[in-house]
Amino acid sequence: MKNYFVSKSRRLRGTPYTSRIENQGVTAYTIYNHMLLPTRFGGSLDDLYQHLKDHVQVWDAAVQRQVEVSGKDSTKLVQLMCCRDLSKAKIGRCYYAPIIDDKANLINDPVILKLADDRWWISLSDSDVELFAKGLAIGNNFDVNIFEAKVDIFSVQGPKSFKLMEKVLGPKILDLKFFGFDYFEFGGAKHLIARSGWSKQGGFEVYVENTEAGLALYDKLFEVGDEFNLKPGCPNLIERLESSLLSYGNDMDIGDNPLECGLDKYVSLDSNVNFLGKEILKKIKSEGLKKKLMGVKINAKEISVTGSMSLIDENNKLIGELRSGCYNPMFQKVIGIAMINKPYFDKSQSFKIDINGHTFDGKVCDLPFI
Repeated sequence: MKNYFVSKSRRLRGTPYTSRIENQGVTAYTIYNHMLLPTRFGGSLDDLYQHLKDHVQVWDAAVQRQVEVSGKDSTKLVQLMCCRDLSKAKIGRCYYAPIIDDKANLINDPVILKLADDRWWISLSDSDVELFAKGLAIGNNFDVNIFEAKVDIFSVQGPKSFKLMEKVLGPKILDLKFFGFDYFEFGGAKHLIARSGWSKQGGFEVYVENTEAGLALYDKLFEVGDEFNLKPGCPNLIERLESSLLSYGNDMDIGDNPLECGLDKYVSLDSNVNFLGKEILKKIKSEGLKKKLMGVKINAKEISVTGSMSLIDENNKLIGELRSGCYNPMFQKVIGIAMINKPYFDKSQSFKIDINGHTFDGKVCDLPFI
């Protein structure tokens, strides 16, 4: 596929880190929440994948915007949007909580932070939630304040992230539990830091509210990071598929519901909480799924998924659609995430797929891959 330049404008925002990552060698962007998300630095995707698994990277993750919901009815509104029971949510914790509409279709799959009893941050994947939340608040006459907070995340990911962050911020950072957050001081400013991030290699996300202080911390990490082989980086397609981390807008979208996407443990149908689409999800669960996300392995060396790619069985029947895929050096073949139609949910199901005019064999498998 031919690559084209993306023109920057006020509608397509950079981040506080854009000038830094451009000096550090970023070579490609994609668009995410109307912002520039780095997708490649110098070197092959395989090399960047291996570096992430072995060392540590700092990512510009500011595209992960925070919709703040605060006020007397903030908890009611956040729960109305989320199919996960948040009634026992604790201050200082992050919660993966899919947002759905009245038809039970996925609007977003954010991580939600409880900052106070009446204050929440919805840390977005790639879709517009602020207007959705405002519409619900107006329709229900909720007493809330909703806005995009001025927060710009950078992420520290990889197995050596713990030693790097300890060196800069002290041993207290190691006390954070997974999906926990706390405030840490650096250079006279406090930063909310969560033990989280969009990789399975471990790490942290720094929620920067004071830009100047946040850039100072960003720079300090690179100043001392050589001993940990620190490099700038970004979400890696090979690693995220291998780890079965779902991507909203790629693997799933507003045409899917959370049960079809394997998010059952984040769907609280037996709770007493009220949320949009709850009765529809109960009906879907009772009647059974008509499609669901599964893994696939394809006997090919390369692939680029930029549109619909059909999976066809031996009888030339459509069994599903490949949503994401790439070559994986561990499996030595293409692995991917596909929406598979009923009744082809069997993990031994074989198929054929056309890649650039050539036909390749593949098999359906369970998720996660590892």
